[in-house]
Amino acid sequence: MSTCPLPPLSRLHPASTLAVRPSASLPSPTGTPSHIPFASLPPLPPSRHLLFASVSVPGPALLFAKVKRKEEQVRRFYACAACRDRKDCNFFQWEDEKVSETRLQAREEINRSRQPPFTHTEYVERYQSFVALPLAKRKFCADCQLLLLPEEWGPHSAHCLLSDVSLAQLKRPSRLLLPLENKKTNAQYLFADRTCQFLLDIIISLGFRRVLCVGTPRLHEFIQMRQSEKKEPVMRSQLLDIDFRYSQFYSQEEFCHYNMFNHYFFGGKFASEACQRFLCQPNGESVIMVTDPPFGGMVEALAHSFKKVVRLWKTSCDQAHNEELPMFWIFPYFFEPRILQCFPTFALLDYQVDYDNHALYKHGHSGRKQSPVRIFTNLPPKDVVLPAEEGYRFCSLCQRYISSENKHCESCQACTSKVSLVYSALSKGGISWVHCDSCGRCALQEHPCGKVGHGCFTCGSTEHKRRECPVSENRTTM
Repeated sequence: MSTCPLPPLSRLHPASTLAVRPSASLPSPTGTPSHIPFASLPPLPPSRHLLFASVSVPGPALLFAKVKRKEEQVRRFYACAACRDRKDCNFFQWEDEKVSETRLQAREEINRSRQPPFTHTEYVERYQSFVALPLAKRKFCADCQLLLLPEEWGPHSAHCLLSDVSLAQLKRPSRLLLPLENKKTNAQYLFADRTCQFLLDIIISLGFRRVLCVGTPRLHEFIQMRQSEKKEPVMRSQLLDIDFRYSQFYSQEEFCHYNMFNHYFFGGKFASEACQRFLCQPNGESVIMVTDPPFGGMVEALAHSFKKVVRLWKTSCDQAHNEELPMFWIFPYFFEPRILQCFPTFALLDYQVDYDNHALYKHGHSGRKQSPVRIFTNLPPKDVVLPAEEGYRFCSLCQRYISSENKHCESCQACTSKVSLVYSALSKGGISWVHCDSCGRCALQEHPCGKVGHGCFTCGSTEHKRRECPVSENRTTM
């Protein structure tokens, strides 16, 4: 398979950390991304020109297509599965291209120069040495994002150092590590404690005792802290994340360096087997997967990886063919059609997911907007009890919990509102949703009437979709 090199250590890959977002602004609810997955992708031939010596790479590249509508030309190429910005990873290769030995060697050299400074095993050994130090000798380099041993202080003396790192701080690495801030490629947002506590409470109430945290480091922290406090019932978690910095704080059984866009384990077979062991359910312990991909992540690529996790769970635990791995997929509500295309049994819950370090998406009215992020799940919605103290209530007709602003529509036979925003311009008279016969849906009274969402977002034509729009001469798809 074609693979691409790692970006510099100072600019980590964005695409698979739960809280990694490609942009501070969200795409339009009715818009479509510029990268549309192909229905089927042919495997790469096992040619040396398409392989690299280094194994610590972001894994198989994704196949894209550049489309020129006027010439009716389609040319396919491979690009990095993790970085969408060429400045972070400039890997590019036409599908039919042969790579010269000189270029191949240059790529291999880039790969070698961009590895993490230590292996996961070495990180674990360093952590054990670090916690054995007295408090006064525990230092963390904020510039290098590294726990320092005493013999390493010298080279870091001019850096920003955090001293007296406590055991409590080591249990919350997401607060110790600086969030990634490149808004174009790897702006990193983390769950608010309110969201973590809700997820943990509901997971426990549903009877799950193991949580596979795919890109959800803060939820993993909550579970690990609970475990260290020896609370009942006993909970276990494993974190799969592309941010290798977490290798400093967790063992190989607790953390796997992982790219969720191509189901790639950086630790190879050892890491994938660690995940497989975790997914097995000794003594009847049930497992649930919780994932929070980047908002700009391509749903089809993510779904393909998640289905591989499901297959891993089925094969490792001898699950029946028709069994589904319980899952919480946390994503903006307006991606519902795409997620349901990939997972038809999923349902959208009303619960608003908030982020600790995002000015826009915080609980209540503290943010400039309330969060559009919701939970998609294959569990029965009626079983996921949303907190009444936050205004959620049960709809006996829909058999699910809904927000206080949501109203049941007799025509739609559903509680149709997915947006709980209260705009000041509308709040004086209240937000009034009505069923529109022309649109065949519920909408605000002053909405632009028509069959929205069934035509072209670019030119407005009802004869085609935006991906087929002749106005766009050059497009890139996946």
